[in-house]
Amino acid sequence: MLVLLSLQGAQYIEMASGTETQVSKDSQLYKDYNHLFLNTFSTESIVLMVEGNEVKTEALAKASDRLEQQAMMVPGVTKVSSAASILKQINYAESGRSNVPDSDREVREMMESYPEYFESLVIDETHMLTVIQIEGSSTSQQQKDIIHNIEISLKEAEFPPGYKLTLTGRPSLVLDIESEMGSSMGMLLGIAGILMVIVLLLVFKHVRWGLLPLPVVLLGVLFTFGVMGYLEVPMTMVSMAAFPILIGLGIDYSIQFHNRMEEEIQRGNTSSQALVSTIKNTAPAVLVALIMTALGFVALFTSVVPMIQDFGKLLLIGVIMCYLSSLFFGLVTLYSFDWISRKNPYGLFKKKGEEKGKAGKNGKNGPGAIENILKKLTGLTLKYSTLILVISFLTCCAGLYADRSIPIQTDTNSMIPQDMPSLINYKNMQSLLSGSGDHLNIILKVDDASNPELLEWMDEFSQHEVENRGHIYSASSIVNLVKERNGGTIPATSGEIQAIYDEIPESQKQEYIEGNQLLHINLDIGTAMADLEITGIEELRDIVLTDVQWMQPPPGVSVTVTGSSVVTIDMVSGLTTGRSQMTLLGVLLVFVGLLVVYRDIVKALSPIIPMLVVIGWSGLVMSALNISYNPMTAVMGSLILGVGSEYSILMMERYFEERDAGMSSVDAIYQASSTTGTALIASGATTVFGFSALIASPFPMMSSFGLITVIDVLLAMVVTFVIFPPLIVLMDSYRGKKLGIFERLQDLRKKHLTGPINT
Repeated sequence: MLVLLSLQGAQYIEMASGTETQVSKDSQLYKDYNHLFLNTFSTESIVLMVEGNEVKTEALAKASDRLEQQAMMVPGVTKVSSAASILKQINYAESGRSNVPDSDREVREMMESYPEYFESLVIDETHMLTVIQIEGSSTSQQQKDIIHNIEISLKEAEFPPGYKLTLTGRPSLVLDIESEMGSSMGMLLGIAGILMVIVLLLVFKHVRWGLLPLPVVLLGVLFTFGVMGYLEVPMTMVSMAAFPILIGLGIDYSIQFHNRMEEEIQRGNTSSQALVSTIKNTAPAVLVALIMTALGFVALFTSVVPMIQDFGKLLLIGVIMCYLSSLFFGLVTLYSFDWISRKNPYGLFKKKGEEKGKAGKNGKNGPGAIENILKKLTGLTLKYSTLILVISFLTCCAGLYADRSIPIQTDTNSMIPQDMPSLINYKNMQSLLSGSGDHLNIILKVDDASNPELLEWMDEFSQHEVENRGHIYSASSIVNLVKERNGGTIPATSGEIQAIYDEIPESQKQEYIEGNQLLHINLDIGTAMADLEITGIEELRDIVLTDVQWMQPPPGVSVTVTGSSVVTIDMVSGLTTGRSQMTLLGVLLVFVGLLVVYRDIVKALSPIIPMLVVIGWSGLVMSALNISYNPMTAVMGSLILGVGSEYSILMMERYFEERDAGMSSVDAIYQASSTTGTALIASGATTVFGFSALIASPFPMMSSFGLITVIDVLLAMVVTFVIFPPLIVLMDSYRGKKLGIFERLQDLRKKHLTGPINT
């Protein structure tokens, strides 16, 4: 029933990639960009690039005309600019016929007679462009439908053979990136599954049915999909990275339950006894680890970037679903398999079942190789405990210091595969089509859009920016269209300006004016996002704002600088600047959570201290390997805190379980490291292998994220087996001494109440 419900819920999951995934809907930035610009003035361009030996031909012009006519009938297309439409206008002015000339000679003569009309579309003898504009506020699905219909129109336009036709533009690039992300994540999940099968066969071979944790965690992932759909948690480009992470995390729970139940069976317990003992001793410990993991993820909710918050929600839902899948489906399946193997119907489990049963009853199963290694390692860590703890503390401090100087990768273009054909085509288009690069958009809220003083200021400000700011290449506004129709000057009266507004076709002025209160100045900044990166764009925006303050607009005019570049600035800034605070908040939440659960300062501190060491070491490793932070790796502190604290908590739980059973602190840590430690090796190895699949991602941002995650998980395993044993023994022994003093004081107090005490 749960599987069926999950399959139904998964159908409700929506892919989100708009502004709402980058900035909060409640922020002023979102309101300025989405309401003032995107839904009012923004357009996106789909560009057809035509390459061939000769583009100034009658056949090619007529094919472009057919494409233009069919594209204009596609819902969502607002304007089409092509050489064919210009040829028809010139021909109508000269001969009264609104059609494309019927010969190559006439086409060439018109293009060469009026070069200023064709310079942005007919680049040279071998390149021609057709620009199809669509609404900037169109959704991802709408853009996909528009591009599909344009591709159909392109085929029906019947372009002559021998020409290379390339459909490109920002919408095509974004859709291709999303498609590549989806297909690459499917591949990465497959790689992660194969790697986990291999590592389970190698590391988890001391138990029966060692591959069972994998289908158990996959069932938990399916439940996660279902809950996401019902809770309306969207799928974003960042969320896609969560599923290999989730498999690596969730499989820990199944392995811990599986390992403990097999351990109980090896002691000679029945299936029922083993099941009860596993649930009684391991389920609470794993639940505590899950809660602390979840508290680490809660810190992600403090991010100002919505898609990081959704990433945290997905991880939180996922670990809960994987725990429930492991507790119920995993344990019940394991119980059933063991019960069947004991009943041995038709001799299916004869050899393996008898060997396991005999070994359990006679106690002849000696410790495995991994257990022996862990015991020896624990002995070394206890022997050199002081040295290990001092070195760990010093290197942790060095790592925290080095982390401050690790650079942040802010070039968004470098975060996607550079060999993507759509990216290559897009860059080629940018080099050919002026105005196709990045933009800063200035929105003016005015009382009267036809005020001559306002238009004079807009014209003066635009010229100043182009002439004095090196990365601003052109500026366009309604002023350009007004001056074209008034002999190159701005009319002196509001009435004359309004009359010109009425003459301008709606398709031309919709990019620059809305009603009588909103105006738009479009500043073309070329490839500034790649050239200047985020910090440079931020400085350029601040310079424009300073210029606005210096060149004051007329009274009653408010100026807002916005655009997709500004949104990207704030998104990356929000992802990277708050990473230290997010990590510290995660540490605090986990510490408070442990303190509430255990009400014991030793049990609250002992899992936290190793994680602080991991965070410090991570900075040291990244600095040594010259790895930069990017928007995804910036959240690694909270993520590794949630992942790594589980190992220390499970080890601590087993340690105190053995202590409560009467063992000394040294014997208890030996027992914990050789039993629970074996399962931690298996779960840690599967986590590492699962995360390592991300390294194979074609997206540099994802690959870097996978590499750092693998490094941090390995460091978490190192501190669990090297630092945690001497730390917990030291802290427990110190607490024992304190308790011993307290008990003696209590005895003295009792004696004082009952009789005299000898000094």
